[in-house]
Amino acid sequence: MRKYFLRRILQIIPVLLIISFIVFFLMYMAGDPAALMLPEDASPEDIQKLREALNLDKPFYVQYGTFLLNIVQGDFGTSFRYNQPALPIALERLPATLELAIASMIVATLIAIPMGIWSATRRNTYIDLFITGSAVLGKAMPNFWLGIMLILLFSVTWQILPVSGRGTLSHLVLPAITLGTGIAAEMTRLIRSSMLEVINQDYVRTAKSKGLASAAVIYKHAFRNCLIPVVTIMALQTPLLVGGTLITEAVFAWPGMGQLLIQSVNYRDMAVVQACVFVIALLVILSNLLADVLYRVLDPRIKYN
Repeated sequence: MRKYFLRRILQIIPVLLIISFIVFFLMYMAGDPAALMLPEDASPEDIQKLREALNLDKPFYVQYGTFLLNIVQGDFGTSFRYNQPALPIALERLPATLELAIASMIVATLIAIPMGIWSATRRNTYIDLFITGSAVLGKAMPNFWLGIMLILLFSVTWQILPVSGRGTLSHLVLPAITLGTGIAAEMTRLIRSSMLEVINQDYVRTAKSKGLASAAVIYKHAFRNCLIPVVTIMALQTPLLVGGTLITEAVFAWPGMGQLLIQSVNYRDMAVVQACVFVIALLVILSNLLADVLYRVLDPRIKYN
C-alpha cells in the first residue's frame, strides 16, 4: 500500500507539468501583458523595454523553461496588479474557497444521503418519482440562476440573510446551498442506484430474515456497502465543485480564489492566474488520493498493488 501511494504521489509531477504547459500556452496566446501594465499613452519604446525586463521578448520555449525553473522554487512571478508575489496572493484566498467548498459538500451530503435512501426503499412510488424528478431539476439548474433566485427571496424579499460578503455563518448559507444543490442532485441518483443494488444482496435478505429492524438493516448493513461509489462521485465532483465556486463566488462576492481567478483573467495578470490554477489542480489531485484512502477504510478487502 505504501508503494502504491508513493507511485500516486510521483504521478502528480507529470500531471502538473502538463497543466503548467497548457496554462502557460493559453496565457502566452492571450496577448502582451506589457501593454496592459503600462498606461495607454505609453510609447512603443517603453513597452519594448518592459517586455525585455520581463523576458517577454524571448522565444516561447525559453520563457516556458524559465517559468518551470521558477515554479520549482515556488516563484510564480509578481502580480503587476497587486505588486506582490503571486503565490501568497492565491494562498491568502484559499481558506475562503475551502470554507465554501466544504460547506457545500456538507449541504450536498445532508440532502443526498437521506433522499437517496428514501427513494431506493420506496422504489416506484410517488415519493421515488418526486425525489428523482427533483434530482434531475436540481442538476439542470445553473448555479448562477439559483444563486440569484435565493438572493431575491431570502435577502431582498424576506431580508433574512446577507446578500454578499464573508464573515459570519449567515454569509455562508446561501452560497453553500447554491453550490451544494447540483452536487446533491448527482449524489442522490447515485445513492439510490447503489442502494437498489445492495438491498437485493443475500446478506441483506438474511439480516431481514433474522428479524432486525428495517432501519438497522438499511443503515448498518446496506448503507456502508453502497458508500464506495458515493466516495468516488464525491472525488469526481471536486473539479466541478471548484469550477462551481468560480461562478458562485462571483454572484455572492465571496472573497475566494474563484473570484480572484476571474478578476486576474480579466486583467491578464498571468502570474496570479498560473498560481491559482496550480493550487486548484493540486487540490483536485489530492482529493482523488484521499478517495483512494477512504476506499480501504470503508472496505478492508480492497488491496492496492
